[in-house]
Amino acid sequence: MRFAVILALFAFIGPLHADGPKTKRKPNIVFVITDDQGYGDLSCHGNPILKTPNIDKLYARSVRFTDFNVSPTCAPTRAALMTGRHEFRSGVTHTINERERLSLSAYTLAQLLKSVGYFNGIFGKWHLGDEAAYQPNRRGFDEVFIHGAGGIGQTYPGSCGDAPGNKYFDPAILHNGTFVKTKGYCTDVFFDQALRWIDSRRGEKEPFFCWIATNAPHMPLVVRNEDEAKYAGKTTPDAAKFFGMISNIDDNVGKLLAKLKEWNLEEDTIFVFMTDNGGTVGVPIFNAGMRGSKVTPYLGGTRVPFFFSWPARFPAGVDVDRLTAHLDIFPTFAEITGATIPENLKLDGRSLVPLLKDRNADWPDRTLFTHVGRWAKGKAADSKHFHCSVRTTRYQMVRTPGKKQKPEWELFDVKADPGEKFNVIDKHPEIARRMEAEYDRWWQDIQPSLANEDAVGPKYNTFHELYWKQFGGDPK
Repeated sequence: MRFAVILALFAFIGPLHADGPKTKRKPNIVFVITDDQGYGDLSCHGNPILKTPNIDKLYARSVRFTDFNVSPTCAPTRAALMTGRHEFRSGVTHTINERERLSLSAYTLAQLLKSVGYFNGIFGKWHLGDEAAYQPNRRGFDEVFIHGAGGIGQTYPGSCGDAPGNKYFDPAILHNGTFVKTKGYCTDVFFDQALRWIDSRRGEKEPFFCWIATNAPHMPLVVRNEDEAKYAGKTTPDAAKFFGMISNIDDNVGKLLAKLKEWNLEEDTIFVFMTDNGGTVGVPIFNAGMRGSKVTPYLGGTRVPFFFSWPARFPAGVDVDRLTAHLDIFPTFAEITGATIPENLKLDGRSLVPLLKDRNADWPDRTLFTHVGRWAKGKAADSKHFHCSVRTTRYQMVRTPGKKQKPEWELFDVKADPGEKFNVIDKHPEIARRMEAEYDRWWQDIQPSLANEDAVGPKYNTFHELYWKQFGGDPK
């Protein structure tokens, strides 16, 4: 009897990936991240017009982090997710101009998972470098099915660009180094390909990591007619398109969840849903009471949905209100899978596992730093206080140029004032001084990591050259 108790205790405190009553190997991981969908762009968060029944079902079975924060734009958020480090430490200070490229010295989440036996696939948006050395097949992914740049059809001077002439319908997608001309709407194409890949991995001994990154509902507002029709006449014309794009994402999440259940993968698969920055088109309709939007350092630019479902291990329907961030994903999956973080890798995040197990777990206060970046080339040194914020659990200090000739810090008690309406810096000067000193130290610390500031891109976009090589075309 005593021996059985000891064995039971060992099983309880053992690593999360160890054999247990419900799991027999490391969990599969499905990670869905959408583009430019805000915290308020979900019916489970109170949107009065938009309906997202399938994501709502995921919400109901998840641990929901209600104060989860990311960067104010897309490539920076993806860099932080992939590394567990602030994006500036990997040279990502913009979304274009070679400043979206993830430093070649960065160690990615896909590489971490590969080190413990995962087979990794990415479907949709990468946006961390289009040149060959920066693409996901060199960063730990085994299966690659992506568009270029930050969105389908985008093209900028230098390396950042998608296949020439690409559209949301029937896009040309780079599949393991070769373009395929797909049929259908882009979101459907990405989810369908991901499902085919998951199906092919069933029965394999390696667990899989499936990263699905939609470019929807990012502008341009290109939507299937039947999805736009759901909201026509119920809101503005642009919002009807935007909500229709999200409705299509929701349908695909539902199809994916149903397949995981059908294939008996549901219990032992971690399913994460989140978005990459604050809201855009949907903000005037419903922004959950927050100030700001994408490309701002206010909560409306950084607070996003984050749902974490693992039926075999963690409780369902639990809200966690602690201050958490995209920086925490890397160490969380390291702990869950038993992966070893390289000794020389200094992370900015911390594992969410204690909160996943117990919403009241010890979680010391922390300081998060946000900077929108996007300064003009060569102007990093002059941009220290350009659209930035410092965040602790209770306070957020923000500095933006706005209409002021001389911008000053504003301090908000975001627990009492989540809409950031009342500047309380005169009431708490000592708190403001401490937070400013922390920001000063952080800014100085990240300066050596701004590796892409003087980068010069190639004459032609990488995806253009690959496309011309495969299908013909005149680069002139």
